[in-house]
Amino acid sequence: MSAVHPAHPIRLYRFAFSGHAHRVQLFLSLLGLPYEMIDVDLRKGEHKKPEFLAKNPFGQVPVIEDGEVTLSDSNAILVYLATKYGDQRWLPRDPVGAASVQRFLSVAAGEIFRGPAIARVANLFGLPLDGDAARATAHHLFGILEQHLATRAFLVDAQATIADVAAYSYIAHAPEGGIALDAYPNLRSWLSRIEALPGFVPMQASKIGLAA
Repeated sequence: MSAVHPAHPIRLYRFAFSGHAHRVQLFLSLLGLPYEMIDVDLRKGEHKKPEFLAKNPFGQVPVIEDGEVTLSDSNAILVYLATKYGDQRWLPRDPVGAASVQRFLSVAAGEIFRGPAIARVANLFGLPLDGDAARATAHHLFGILEQHLATRAFLVDAQATIADVAAYSYIAHAPEGGIALDAYPNLRSWLSRIEALPGFVPMQASKIGLAA
């Protein structure tokens, strides 16, 4: 938990079924920070309305408001929260540790997004995306992570960092994209270790449609 707390609850603008938003909610909870969730209904286009675009011109969730600070992009928010409210276990300050975390933040924005995240969106929300290519990307990634996690408890260190927080949500919900995790016991054990962390909160499973 964080030894430093904000003067007021951090406001998190999110869509309940967004893994990007969930990784921020999860980290706020792991840090024990007070926060308030404001739902943005993507199905109704609320993320494209002027009042939300004033917070994030890209029209994407999540966004946080921490006092006078307004910040978007889930991985940037994780770095901000870890630096301001966390300790070095979440974001190491040494060059190798910091670079190792950044490596997996890039994986979260790259292969995890192109793989399990896109497969889930294509499967659940009916958007015109290449689900087969996304599932192939996911299986290739999961094979790499399966070997990586054979000799370590978490992605970077012996304890969880924001690398694990960034990677968790879409991997845990990969079955919603038609990607079974049965062949990846090390990956499943890693998911269980994250779920055992004090303050863990799950992402809501989704069986709804999302209008483009």
